[in-house]
Amino acid sequence: MRAKVAGEQERRFSAQDGVSLFYRDWPGPATGGGVPLLCLSGLSRNSRDFSRLAELQSRRRRVVALDYRGRGRSEWPADWRSYKPRTYLNDIGHLLAVAGLGRVCVLGTSLGGFLAMGLGITQPISLAGAILNDAGPGIAGGSIERVLAHVGRDSPQPDLESATAHLKATLGRIGFREEATWRRFAEATYRPGDDGLWHVDWDTRIVEPMKRRSEPLDLWALWRGLSEIPTLALRGGNSDLLSAEAFRSMGEGHACLTRLEVEGLGHTPSLEEPEVLDAMEVFLAELDRREGCAPAA
Repeated sequence: MRAKVAGEQERRFSAQDGVSLFYRDWPGPATGGGVPLLCLSGLSRNSRDFSRLAELQSRRRRVVALDYRGRGRSEWPADWRSYKPRTYLNDIGHLLAVAGLGRVCVLGTSLGGFLAMGLGITQPISLAGAILNDAGPGIAGGSIERVLAHVGRDSPQPDLESATAHLKATLGRIGFREEATWRRFAEATYRPGDDGLWHVDWDTRIVEPMKRRSEPLDLWALWRGLSEIPTLALRGGNSDLLSAEAFRSMGEGHACLTRLEVEGLGHTPSLEEPEVLDAMEVFLAELDRREGCAPAA
């Protein structure tokens, strides 16, 4: 299984309703350092998706990554009705307090990007910047249904090799460039069960509130919550979730937006791509300068 990154600490806290939530904390340099990075994963994903990024960024800043309720090593709530954005935002607010995080840059993949937009409305003072990984106000038609179909069922596999092959067969449109990336993706998707099979590492009930939602969210209103916050928006060039038209329109009325389309990838880029890492380096360095952060010793 996954090896811990140097300096990584595993922590827990209790949500308002008593659910035990898990997060990974890379403290960063002993002195100095940039704006802390709060990593929020996709709908069914968990903190393991950010391990390689944390290994790079924790040399210069603190990095914290949350397992949402019902994912990874966080507890599954008894009531699936708590799987909703308002609860997730409340959990994140508790994490900011428990972890002693002041102003942060939120890096959000897919669902995490939408939650970053929500934080721009509910906790704008805490948000120094945002990096949205294939998330934005325009969702392509039919994409949500495909996501719910994938996330709403378990797909047990006999071993990690089979799990990797299964993901490539079912989610090949993501288009990861390296075989090693697919394997790490599988490692963060599955966990070995007591029956000897590998099972998805989330509660498949997380999709139930989304299935029952009668009115769609006004994503453009949500996006406007970041209008004054420095933002880096990433889009997979072949994304079937964030539409190309919406991505082009996101700059209208936004004070400080940088966009990068990642050629050949779908939903979502892995955050390991060289052009993505370069763009984040430039964005975070400018954010550190804006916030008056001293460079790490």
